[in-house]
Amino acid sequence: MNFKKLMSAAMVSALLLSACSNSTNNETVNEGWPETFIVTTSLDENNPDSDALNDELAADLEEYLGIPVEIYSAADYTTIIEGVASGNVNATLVSPMSYFQLSEKADVEIVASAKMAADYRSAFITQGDNDEINSLEDLEGKTFAFVDQASSSGYLYPKAHLVKTLNLDPDQMENSGYFFDTVAFSGNHQTSLVGVMMGDYDAACVAESIVYMMEEAGQLEEGAVKILDVTESIPNPCYVIDANLPEDLKAKFKEFLLNYDNDAFFEAALGSADMRFGEGSEADYAPTKDVIELLHLDFGEE
Repeated sequence: MNFKKLMSAAMVSALLLSACSNSTNNETVNEGWPETFIVTTSLDENNPDSDALNDELAADLEEYLGIPVEIYSAADYTTIIEGVASGNVNATLVSPMSYFQLSEKADVEIVASAKMAADYRSAFITQGDNDEINSLEDLEGKTFAFVDQASSSGYLYPKAHLVKTLNLDPDQMENSGYFFDTVAFSGNHQTSLVGVMMGDYDAACVAESIVYMMEEAGQLEEGAVKILDVTESIPNPCYVIDANLPEDLKAKFKEFLLNYDNDAFFEAALGSADMRFGEGSEADYAPTKDVIELLHLDFGEE
């Protein structure tokens, strides 16, 4: 089984059709369980070891559940949200921002928190030798890239930080000429960072960890980017599961995560061999809800 795939919306639909077709001919060991347990993740989207991490986690989870498991690195945040909302994905790892967006579209339950070794923050970056940009104030009139409107570290928290620090209007901030010359959405953190390096954007916001991760991997020369500022700490990502799945499956998935004991995995995925998945609840995301309200964001159905 090969989990080294980038999951698109079309792929999710194909997987669902296949699962429905197979379920008419075979009975699962546990009543109501899917024939294949499908998980999406974006935890290691910028980690060069992400494919191997997905492989290892999937194999261990498959052995624990006793049914085939497929773990995909989602192509974007929309795919994560729509995959679960449409019933094509059984469980997923989401950021606080994605959790609230997903909660408006699907009935999900928090299973476990992915507690990071270092503070989960967003960094504002520009080229290391850019002498014109040395503070957030210097970003006025410049081209800027957010990641995705469903990203906590690539949009929600950095936008809130700019609003509070520079007293900007959240409803106007993305309009060309209001503060920034232009605003773009790159799609992922690595694209934003590379875009800054290539001169496509004067500055961008990315998860702070990607800067150090790419430096350690030799993909970014130390000092090539300059960190102008960082946001407050962001609540950790969490695993959520489709609340309509059988209770015994939900309990077993949670049991697996809370007892998963793989030093090498946690060293690569969460930044320390001593880290583990922990209990999580909606109360953990109360600060994020305050940020959402500050920015006047509404995730209700249109």
